[in-house]
Amino acid sequence: MEKYNPKVDEYIEKSQDFAKPILNYIRETVHEFCPDTNEAIKWKFPTFMYKGKILCSMVSFKQYCSMGFWLHNEMKTLKNIETDVEKTNVFSLGKVTRVDDLPTKPQLKKMILEAMELTEMGVTLKKAAPSKTEIEVPDYFQNALNENEKALEVFTKSSPSFRKEYINWITEAKTETTRNKRMEQAIEWISEGKSRNWKYERK
Repeated sequence: MEKYNPKVDEYIEKSQDFAKPILNYIRETVHEFCPDTNEAIKWKFPTFMYKGKILCSMVSFKQYCSMGFWLHNEMKTLKNIETDVEKTNVFSLGKVTRVDDLPTKPQLKKMILEAMELTEMGVTLKKAAPSKTEIEVPDYFQNALNENEKALEVFTKSSPSFRKEYINWITEAKTETTRNKRMEQAIEWISEGKSRNWKYERK
């Protein structure tokens, strides 16, 4: 891994104009307070590594940027930062549309130093236990299931996690068209006894 990775340069260059100064500022700030950091591209966005572990990352979307720390759930310096995203979100600094939306430089310094310390201590990301709680099936999805006897039978007999994955996938659709396409696909897969992520399951 390289200290300054050319792929990060490319990422910034391809970002929206408003995002470029924000990304460059985050980048330089991380390097300033963590001189031993190395850059990488993970999950398609710039990631800063420290002692072989992920320290923090930054991302650019069409309308905003964000920055997040890998061990965010363990960081005390993040507890007092109010953002428009849940604390469980890896991009824990919320939606950033200008440099002034970021915490102050002294605050960022404290966050970076704390993240470094936690990494040195060997703290790891805690994975949440799978939820066994049932979530309600939307009426429109239930109606679609009712029209396919096999899909309804499989869905009813399957585990809560099986049902939850499909429900979340469908309800998270941004448009009605997308939702309907997902429902149609879901009914087909469920009738075949396939889970939402069956393509990625080991055979």
